[in-house]
Amino acid sequence: MAAADLGEMLVPYMPTIRVPKAGDRVYKAECAFSYDSPDSEGGLYVCMNTFLGFGREHVERHYRKTGQCAYMHLKRHVIEKVTGAAGGALPKRSNGKLFLDLETNGDLNNDDYEYEDEAKLVIFPDHYEISLPNIEELPALVTIACDALLSSKSPYRKQDPDSWEEELQASKHAKSLVQLDNGVRIPPSGWKCSKCDLRENLWLNLTDGSVLCGKWFFDGSGGNGHALEHYKEMGYPLAVKLGTITPDGADVYSFEEEEAVLDPHVAKHLAHFGIDMLQMQGTENGLRDNDIKPRVSEWEVIQESGMKLKPMYGPGYTGMKNQGNSCYVNAVMQAIFSIPEFQRAYVGNLPRIFDYSPLDPTQDFNTQMVKLGHGLLSGQYSKPPVKSELIEQVMKEEHKPQHNGISPRMFKALISKGHPEFSSNRQQDAQEFFLHLINLVERNPVGSENPSEVFRFLVEERTQCCQSRKVRYTERVDYIMQLPVAMEAATNKDELIAYELKRREAEAARRPPPELVRARIPFSACLQAFSEPSNVDDFWSSALQAKSAGVKTSRFASFPEYLVVQIKKFTFGLDWIPKKLDVSIDMPDLLDVSHLRATGLQPGEEELPDIAPPIVIPDDPKGHVMNHFMELPDIDDSSVMQLAEMGFPLEACRKAVYYTGNLGAEVAFNWIIAHMEEPDFAEPLVIPGFGGVAAAGAAGLGVIGLDNQPPEEMVAIVVSMGFQRNVAIQALKATNNNLERALDWIFSHPEPEEDSETASDVMYKENNANANILTEAGSEGPRVRDGSGRYELFGFISHMGTSTMSGHYVCHLKKEGRWVIYNDLKVCASERPPKDLGYIYFYHRIPKDKAKGEQPHWYIPKQKPDSGTESSRLA
Repeated sequence: MAAADLGEMLVPYMPTIRVPKAGDRVYKAECAFSYDSPDSEGGLYVCMNTFLGFGREHVERHYRKTGQCAYMHLKRHVIEKVTGAAGGALPKRSNGKLFLDLETNGDLNNDDYEYEDEAKLVIFPDHYEISLPNIEELPALVTIACDALLSSKSPYRKQDPDSWEEELQASKHAKSLVQLDNGVRIPPSGWKCSKCDLRENLWLNLTDGSVLCGKWFFDGSGGNGHALEHYKEMGYPLAVKLGTITPDGADVYSFEEEEAVLDPHVAKHLAHFGIDMLQMQGTENGLRDNDIKPRVSEWEVIQESGMKLKPMYGPGYTGMKNQGNSCYVNAVMQAIFSIPEFQRAYVGNLPRIFDYSPLDPTQDFNTQMVKLGHGLLSGQYSKPPVKSELIEQVMKEEHKPQHNGISPRMFKALISKGHPEFSSNRQQDAQEFFLHLINLVERNPVGSENPSEVFRFLVEERTQCCQSRKVRYTERVDYIMQLPVAMEAATNKDELIAYELKRREAEAARRPPPELVRARIPFSACLQAFSEPSNVDDFWSSALQAKSAGVKTSRFASFPEYLVVQIKKFTFGLDWIPKKLDVSIDMPDLLDVSHLRATGLQPGEEELPDIAPPIVIPDDPKGHVMNHFMELPDIDDSSVMQLAEMGFPLEACRKAVYYTGNLGAEVAFNWIIAHMEEPDFAEPLVIPGFGGVAAAGAAGLGVIGLDNQPPEEMVAIVVSMGFQRNVAIQALKATNNNLERALDWIFSHPEPEEDSETASDVMYKENNANANILTEAGSEGPRVRDGSGRYELFGFISHMGTSTMSGHYVCHLKKEGRWVIYNDLKVCASERPPKDLGYIYFYHRIPKDKAKGEQPHWYIPKQKPDSGTESSRLA
């Protein structure tokens, strides 16, 4: 077609073709509805107006919904290199600039094959194709738009202004790095700088294997800069920081690029010097973890290293690529989509959710949940290798890359948006992410379905005044049973004492540590510790109108369909450094917690009067109103440690969390920024009315009880929105003084109508799609699935490492009668599932035909629970 004719044909579509501007997200590597990419057989279609990407089976939907006709079709081909006269492969120039952010197929032999990218402008509905580049024939606007789209950066780079970590980019030296064959082998411990004998802040040069110290820091730590001097002398560009090497990767620095970078081939580069990444574990202080506390066995046992595990393929056996410390997301989502209720709610509603998705499906939670669920369950991205007899025939024509797992970048970017921790590239707590996900499911109902109901249960808390013997019963919603570790019940105490003595001797002499001895804890002891009464600090008795000793006992007011059990392995030392209890617990395959069923008010028990403590407003320079007689408020330890990990002083972090009412790390972070210049910024926290420095609050099982009065300024905010004062106080009490959750609580707990509709009535009707609202008219509180307390284990998530801030997560699931290990992209039949080393366990209620228990039924609490839609531990 002549240039004039081509330009005339494009005239009707010119108003819909845009040039990407700063801030536009261009999805040229991944479909919004599937995991199709330019590598896929049908390629990827990118809308020239919205810059959304669509696979071949989804582009028609977008065309019908929006009427957009102009798309750019991107396709990556893998071709065999041309063989020269001498038999060697001749380099062929390929159009590599098109897809700089695409990942290469690691299974491909780069000596024999290469990539060739193809781009076309496609006009719908006739699918008229125009090959690119076509500068001579295309109008200038179209040419500029196409060039801008092809040169655009990844949409996941600095996409969230609230996230202060930029996604690292792959080093330009990583692919072509030359490593000297000098016979250097790096030992697993005993490292020191080869020029000054320093043992901290050491870097391994990936070219010649030199171990040298890093630069000196202003605080006196660091090294003498010998690694940088070595680069200036030799020109070897890449180095890895020793002590950061884990199965997830390592910290890599490029001296020439002068920034931290990614090395996609770091495993191969380290193996050149005898380092197996699967056997390494990083530490936060840069020292050898093997010199401090041996954990190699933990990594080996949980990942079942050294065994010939059979790979699994097909529906339900799809792996997930680690996006950089995102294994906690992978492990939790594998477990979630093994549950039939989640499969039905999302994948079962795929046509309806996709058809009615918003114009930008990348920002819709339900659409991305369906996309992820379908990717894991369809088997489309988990196909067995091509049979050996067909390989030669396939290679002679065109190599078609075999899909092996999915890369959930779009999903992670969406669910972590605005969250200060999950939006970063740091390792996170799988339990916290599970609760975060449940919160998102609650806030984004799928029609009338709410699959998170399968985890929801009610906890009855019995608080007793030790002096008057009177009691109070309250209920709250929860999603996880937190099981304490009864270290005092270890069955191998003598071995542990002997091991600790040997370990200290080895550490003092800088010798290799002895073989690890892990504490063996009976599950029955942990269950007993869970059921025992706990003291209530600074308990205010309404019967005595004064402070008194009090005890609290927790029981199940209902049993969920799926019981999630968390082993509380992570704690804080006296120096506020997080640590992990390395224990072995004989978790049962069949679990019966029926004896923990709540009983309610018993005959002869007398209830505490429903009287709130008196309000006394002291002078407070920070503007924080506090009751002299109320309990000392808990300070959220997890938020404190999140801030401390960023480098802020510990006392400043505690003050930030306290003065922002435990509203989470993000709000506390803003407080820190606003108060950094104050002279008492890092001084210990002093709470007016208590006459001294506040102690660190220990997070308990439940929320703050009725004996606490919410801050007056928070009550005033809720009242200013049109709600009654008593409703505002009740909502804040029920949600641990979390303003956002208190509003959600009000919406899901409407009061009966009287003469006219109040503001809360109107807001409730506008939000009646909330999944927590009961379908039964006039009933109160969230709906829970009550039934038998007998369960069977079907999955568990294990953690390897010293704290939640580092390490690696792996998931084991029982499918079709056998255990399967999900280790990011690797999905294999498990030979020895380490059920005793798990962190989070998933149990399913035993059906009636297997156990002669009661029929599961809907349970509606008679009184309003003391919690909102989230667990009190959810930040």
